Amino acid sequence: MFDSMKSLFHRRELFRKGGLLALPGLLRRSKAAAAPPVSEGLRVGPDIYRSIGVRPLVNCRGTLTIVGGSLELPEVRAAKDAAARHFVQLDELMEAIAKRLAELTGAEWGRVSAGCAAGLAHATAACVAGGNPDRHVRIPNLAGFPKDEVIIPAHSRNVYDAAVRSVGVKIIQVGDVAEYEAALGPRVAMVYVFAGPRAENGPLPYDAIYSIARKRNVPVLVDAAAELLTVPNVHLQRGATLVGYSGGKCIRGPQCAGLLLGRKDLVTAAWVHSAPHHGYARSMKLGKEEAVGMLMAVEMWMKRDHKAEMAQWISWLNNIAGNVDKIQGVSTSIREPKELSNHSPGLSITWDPARLGITGDEVSRILYTTEPRIALNAGGGSSRGSRAAGATGISITAYMMAPGEDKIVGDRIHAILSSPRQVKSAAAPKPAVADLSDRWDVHIDFAAGSSEHALHLTQRGNDILGTHQGDFQARDLSGTIAGDEVHIASSVTESHGDALSYRFSGKLSGDTMSGGLDLGEYLNATWTAKRHVSRG
Repeated sequence: MFDSMKSLFHRRELFRKGGLLALPGLLRRSKAAAAPPVSEGLRVGPDIYRSIGVRPLVNCRGTLTIVGGSLELPEVRAAKDAAARHFVQLDELMEAIAKRLAELTGAEWGRVSAGCAAGLAHATAACVAGGNPDRHVRIPNLAGFPKDEVIIPAHSRNVYDAAVRSVGVKIIQVGDVAEYEAALGPRVAMVYVFAGPRAENGPLPYDAIYSIARKRNVPVLVDAAAELLTVPNVHLQRGATLVGYSGGKCIRGPQCAGLLLGRKDLVTAAWVHSAPHHGYARSMKLGKEEAVGMLMAVEMWMKRDHKAEMAQWISWLNNIAGNVDKIQGVSTSIREPKELSNHSPGLSITWDPARLGITGDEVSRILYTTEPRIALNAGGGSSRGSRAAGATGISITAYMMAPGEDKIVGDRIHAILSSPRQVKSAAAPKPAVADLSDRWDVHIDFAAGSSEHALHLTQRGNDILGTHQGDFQARDLSGTIAGDEVHIASSVTESHGDALSYRFSGKLSGDTMSGGLDLGEYLNATWTAKRHVSRG
């Protein structure tokens, strides 16, 4: 089906609960006061989300979990419904599914997990404990285990390797072949690789990872969550031992399901180390419905007309491009996918914000906060080669769109970009009302909980540089001050498997700053910073 694909490519507003205890006087209402409306509750049907006050959206971003991943195929929904009508012994069910997955994919064995991340954790446990119940019940305490180390190449560090770390292993990060060979000692249980192009021609290429690990008899786990499922499997053919996929992305199975394929003994052990069996993985429970639904998604993957799907997605993007191309000063460019990961065509729409009086961020925000609600990405990428200096834009990913949504999206973007608006010339920033150069003690109220951080700031004119000290880690920061308005940003990258972004926005009043804090996937917060007073 996809038997000769060489390139590999890898792949989150605060709901603040206002909870005021009303004063007794406020509770004394007159008899004439109208009673608050009573919600009818959840209603099954096309408005199921709106019935509880949640606005659905048109997904032009792709298979991101935060916007629901993908929509299950009708056959998957039917399989789940049928599976929900009977009881079954889960060990027997997984054995039958494993056999069928092997027949379908050509892998030695297969199993369904509660999402790809759960599959990565179970695969790690299989390599560490080998299906031994005495060891299983001790995870993540690996004291006394003969193997408790996992090697991760520097190019493969990412936020998802937290699933590997959750088993309690010691991570050894390596950068080149020499470091890799030196690290492959007797305590190494597994090598973890994040599928993508970053190591095709680097100091530690994939082929070297596989061949050296094979000589040392060390299994290699590949995280291919967002990739197309290839048959025969490109990773297993190349030398990987195990490979994991997300079920709720392009395969369009249950959002809370994943696949683990590969060597039979390790895939079997991965099932031993997962729910419904007790121990560390009990929280990663897989239901009979998701297991059968995921199998049906793979069955359908073998039958789907992937070329026809691609042609349909490109036609939708052409329709949108044709609509917005009518606007003078707007350029469009369609990108056809060449990699396995997030295998969807995309549309870039770019323009000069000085000419149209609006930025890509503003268009994205309008589309997301009005009706119909449309989720897409700000930043249009390149248009006809390199993107012009100062250009802005938006981008659309097609493969999670539904028929008819191309017209909805095209019409909305056209209406926004063609609306007349006053173009304001860029004004010089207001002079800062004060110099922020100093240490600032920061109190943060998260969506749940609070913490104390510190900002070490150096100000030059309107620009701010310095260091943000978090609970455990310091990171560089940058920002601006214009008048009394302050914006500061810092981030932790995935170079060690973690990612955090802090976006402080607020105002300065004397020796105090305060405002809102955008934490990306970790919701929003509020912050107050006071100039540090030394106690010497």
